[in-house]
Amino acid sequence: MKSKIEEMIRVDHAGERGAIKIYDGQLLALQFLKADPDLERKVAEMKEHEKEHLKYFEQQLADRKIRPTLLLPLWDLLGTALGFGTAILGKKAAMLCTASVEEVIDKHYLEQIDYLSKNEKKEKDLLVKVKKFRQDELDHRDIAYEEGASKEGAYGLLDAIIKTGSKVAIEISKKI
Repeated sequence: MKSKIEEMIRVDHAGERGAIKIYDGQLLALQFLKADPDLERKVAEMKEHEKEHLKYFEQQLADRKIRPTLLLPLWDLLGTALGFGTAILGKKAAMLCTASVEEVIDKHYLEQIDYLSKNEKKEKDLLVKVKKFRQDELDHRDIAYEEGASKEGAYGLLDAIIKTGSKVAIEISKKI
């Protein structure tokens, strides 16, 4: 039987890796197809934060002997495709992708913070990290809106698709 902590770490690992893959896809599109050095720099900076988060969760997997989700190869492919596709659609779509994912992650991390605060007194380090990482994700969301993310018109549909996909990936990664 998987513990709630195992599920958290497995999902958070997959999510941070997924974020890196989204940014990889966006950077690929920006470098080869859409010249926007300023946006490329901002995406690369956000990717660096995600790499810090991923490193922490990789260590947690190893230390606690938790296996990652079996769907990492699929999530890698889908994340890269999502990042590439949204960047091809333009800056608004690329930044909406970041904002949409980060809004889902905000709620996800808030649920974890609430659970850890109430139920897992011995998990102080995990709680501190999740709080810090949540703040980083909120900063990314804010950058995305500053850079033109929009939910107007067809972007509202894109937002719904990205959020639904993110929520499905979270639930599946908890179990598989």
